[in-house]
Amino acid sequence: MRIVDVPQPGGPDALVIREVPLPTLPPEHVLIRVAAAGLNRGDLLQRRGIYPSPAGAPSNPGLEVSGTVVAAAPGVNEFSVGDQVCALLQGGGYSEYCAAPVGQTLRKPARVSLIDAACLPEAVFTVWNNVFDLGRLAAGETLLVHGGSSGIGVIAIQLARALEHRVIVTAGSEDKCRFCAELGADPAINYRSEDFVAAVRTATAGRGVDVVIDMVAGEYVQRNLDALADAGRLVVIATPGGTRATVDMRMVLAKRLVVTGSLLRPQSVAFKQALKATVQHQVWPLIEAGSVRPIVDRVFAMEDAAAAHAYMESGVHIGKILLRVDAGANRAGA
Repeated sequence: MRIVDVPQPGGPDALVIREVPLPTLPPEHVLIRVAAAGLNRGDLLQRRGIYPSPAGAPSNPGLEVSGTVVAAAPGVNEFSVGDQVCALLQGGGYSEYCAAPVGQTLRKPARVSLIDAACLPEAVFTVWNNVFDLGRLAAGETLLVHGGSSGIGVIAIQLARALEHRVIVTAGSEDKCRFCAELGADPAINYRSEDFVAAVRTATAGRGVDVVIDMVAGEYVQRNLDALADAGRLVVIATPGGTRATVDMRMVLAKRLVVTGSLLRPQSVAFKQALKATVQHQVWPLIEAGSVRPIVDRVFAMEDAAAAHAYMESGVHIGKILLRVDAGANRAGA
């Protein structure tokens, strides 16, 4: 089978296609013929050599896929050959076939095409874990999402709005802000032209927000604390702004703030299986109802993985970027 691999760390051109044997099928796994793989920031970091696959995981990039089950390990009863699914992986999604743990595999929602389903696993698992589990967003509370037009951001807006929360976002252009507003963000703040802390205070009549999902870190950490209401929660999920921050701990104490964060990839299969069960119960019905939908910016052919990475690094996209692996897979219909 063909995979997109990174023999040596580097820029987008470090991605190459090579032939490898089909993956073995461990217990409690299914073999998926991949239709599409979703691009994530973790893939870019892996390509640069600073976010390698965990021990035992495939060495090539790819944290989420959609496709068709072509084999199942003995004793697997949840899925059968021919089922259309999407799956969360520790790596190896940029491949024609991948082995996925049953505990991280979900049936494709009926109203979502097989290609577009590759948008869902990483973003949905990440948003639920960080916004609702760690962030404990409760009824009547307000969420602030940085990177509102990102793959995670567009799911966070839709999911929180579907559950009747107010969502405020930041984004880097007027076009991105307009798109976020169309999804239900109110307000959508252009961080290049506005101070988001001041804008949040104005939008909340000085109260602040209850939960912040921070995909920046660095100097944003203190500014996020400034934007939080009393007993607010800051959840950090990425650190492109820097891995270190200086904060006013007196504010943390006085406002009874919680600062936390998470990475999804290193978590155990058991952790992700429990998260899958929650996602199936809480989120999949919203997708089936059309309240939450995949937002696809562009679909690149597997052979154009380097161009896809370069496009993602340009930062102009809104929603998800996908690699189409199976040329016969359907995007227009279900």
